[in-house]
Amino acid sequence: MKLTVLGATGGVGSEVVKQALAAGHHVTAVVRDPSRLDVQGELLEVVVAELSEHGALTEAVSGRDVVISALGTRDRNPTTVITDGAHATLAAMRSAGNRRLLLVSASGAFVDGDTFFTRNFVKPILGKFLRHAFADMIAAERIVRASDLDWTIVRPPRLLNGPHTGAIAARTDGNVRGSYSINRADVADYLLRAASDDSLIHRTASIARA
Repeated sequence: MKLTVLGATGGVGSEVVKQALAAGHHVTAVVRDPSRLDVQGELLEVVVAELSEHGALTEAVSGRDVVISALGTRDRNPTTVITDGAHATLAAMRSAGNRRLLLVSASGAFVDGDTFFTRNFVKPILGKFLRHAFADMIAAERIVRASDLDWTIVRPPRLLNGPHTGAIAARTDGNVRGSYSINRADVADYLLRAASDDSLIHRTASIARA
């Protein structure tokens, strides 16, 4: 499989690159600062580009089987990083004739399937601290859903830096109940498996530690 990873120097993105290379996939990592990418491999191509560089992004996704957007920010100020990324990615994919897109979002921004306590007490508190990041994710999801691409949206909860465990619970009808975190390495595992799972096209999958 040939794939392009946006946000390849982030926690989830770098794990996707590592696991994809280990599995023998051809990976194009789109980065702003190549010095932050601590991954090497014969099947790795690094493209240095800004989201605003349509030509470079189009070339980076051209001929790839799947594009994975793992963009994100740790800034609690107003942000449009993921929304801008969605616009830029969709434009590049349309120009290149690509179809398959996976977008990493977050289950914390949504209450579908949550318990009464989580929905009415936990999420409102969480939303106060992360309201700008959540607003960005919600807007990005809307953009992707409105597209004509073969998209899948993946919503993990709180991200941790633990090892790859393979213990992943997933739901497409709401958030996973009773589990509120997942290792970034396991998110990457799920993304790579979802990339070739046609049953997840036009679906939103919430995942968490099993």
